[in-house]
Amino acid sequence: MVKRKPKVIRDKKVRGEWAESIFLARASEHGLTVSKPWGDSARFDCVVGTPGKFAAVQVKSTVAELPGGTGYNCSVCHSHQLYEPGAFDFLAAYVVHEDVWYIIPEIAMRGKKTLSLYTEGGRYEQYREAWRLLREATQVGEGAEAEQLEEVTEAARPGLSPPPAGALGRLQASMNFFRNQLERGGIALPKTDEET
Repeated sequence: MVKRKPKVIRDKKVRGEWAESIFLARASEHGLTVSKPWGDSARFDCVVGTPGKFAAVQVKSTVAELPGGTGYNCSVCHSHQLYEPGAFDFLAAYVVHEDVWYIIPEIAMRGKKTLSLYTEGGRYEQYREAWRLLREATQVGEGAEAEQLEEVTEAARPGLSPPPAGALGRLQASMNFFRNQLERGGIALPKTDEET
């Protein structure tokens, strides 16, 4: 199957809003609770977590290839200025053409205006698809909260270790999640042609 390259949204603000919507969906697929603050004056775009343990996330995206096609350059500043230390907890950087997320702790990119991503042996490769960092940072602790988080994660991805790849796989995972939630509530849905 040929990997579809998404059409590039030229307007940077519109592309940023689109990337935030992709982040909301992807984080939900990983069993994370995500909220979007009202307005856009905060130095972060989303909040991940539950009461008692939240993490602020700044979302960025990139389509800017490095020379020689060795990776992508991602701008991580605002109005050409560095973010203040502690302005957010994590950077979620989306490499659009590769459909890959980098979940980077703010302290690991502090003082940088740009990052080189999707590069072989690159500094930030350890953060590629590191959704576990958000889960660990927002986990309230042992007991009921941890069990509930694990239950949500498994419901979102029944029987799968890695999250599904591609838009069709993510759509199927989302449908399965909602089907499981409805069935837990006692609502039986008719079987699809593939399930019969």
